[in-house]
Amino acid sequence: MPNMIGYWDSDLLCRYANNAYSEWFGKSPEDIIGITFRDLAGEHLFTLNEPYIRRVLAGEPQRFEQTLNKANGNVGHIIGHYIPDFDADGTVKGFAIQASEVTVLKETEAKLKLAACVFENTLDGVLITDANGNILSVNPAFTEITGYVAEEAVGQTPRILQSNRHDQAFYASMWNEIKTKGRWNGEIWNRRKDGDLYLERMTISMVRATDGEPVRYVSVFSDITALWRKDEHIKHLAFHDALTDLPNRTLLMERINQKLINSNREQCNLALMFLDLDGFKLVNDQFGHNVGDELLKEVAKRLLALVRKSDTVARVGGDEFIFILNNPKGKDEITYVANRVVSSINEPMDILGEVLQIGTSVGMPCSPLTDVH
Repeated sequence: MPNMIGYWDSDLLCRYANNAYSEWFGKSPEDIIGITFRDLAGEHLFTLNEPYIRRVLAGEPQRFEQTLNKANGNVGHIIGHYIPDFDADGTVKGFAIQASEVTVLKETEAKLKLAACVFENTLDGVLITDANGNILSVNPAFTEITGYVAEEAVGQTPRILQSNRHDQAFYASMWNEIKTKGRWNGEIWNRRKDGDLYLERMTISMVRATDGEPVRYVSVFSDITALWRKDEHIKHLAFHDALTDLPNRTLLMERINQKLINSNREQCNLALMFLDLDGFKLVNDQFGHNVGDELLKEVAKRLLALVRKSDTVARVGGDEFIFILNNPKGKDEITYVANRVVSSINEPMDILGEVLQIGTSVGMPCSPLTDVH
């Protein structure tokens, strides 16, 4: 038998030992017979086992786990049983030993404990499904990110998280990659339990059985919504004026160039309206830059109220603004818009408790090339 089987009398002399003892102690069973427990096990191991020996000789069966050093230097784990052997008068005349090696099981258990520890404590969400896509397990980070507790998620499918922001072609491509390569990673929009959308960076891995068939799918994901918003904010700042949030010169030139490119393919009228505020420097000098900044914000607000969705109003300098009028219907419409702009800017403005009045100078070139003054 692979298990160590032995018998020790009440004087702790070995009366029987099977071949399995040879692997552990490097002695043949014949050399073990008649040896004392202390001499075979060594002082350290004997000291560890002495409490169990004392109790089994008192008639109490013992079961315990122990780590032993083998004769070859390897470490082994056993589950030991000490079984008392009673004489006819009820006294214990010895005890049988059965020791089962569980080294492989212990190593597997340690790996499982480590995996479970990682599963429970990782900051990434983890979702495990069966081959049919039914959720089998989720970790605490999944709950923190999605809002669904394990009891709500297990038995459902990942469709409970679907955001409806991706079309069927997106999911078809994803699953085609999983089936052909065994893995997919990318960014995907999903929806939390409370309805909020979030962007996640996700890896989905296929777990195959020995025959190659998929048995599990493991999804590991992290919420990158904050990073995405920060990136979008940086992009926004690169193309917008920090004070008024209007498009800046860079974005303005990009839109003008795009419209000119389009005009080469189809008929497109375009008018640019240049605005320069009259009296702005005096406001800055008399009331300070705080009032001047608020004045520019108010001008931007009034200009935005006059544009269509297809038009653009941008701030390109200190008190300089530009309108792009897209496909105006001739000079009359351009003149009408210009007059509205002048009239709106000329109206008094209540800025931080100060009633201010400024004006504006306007000039416009048009494409096809004409001038409107």
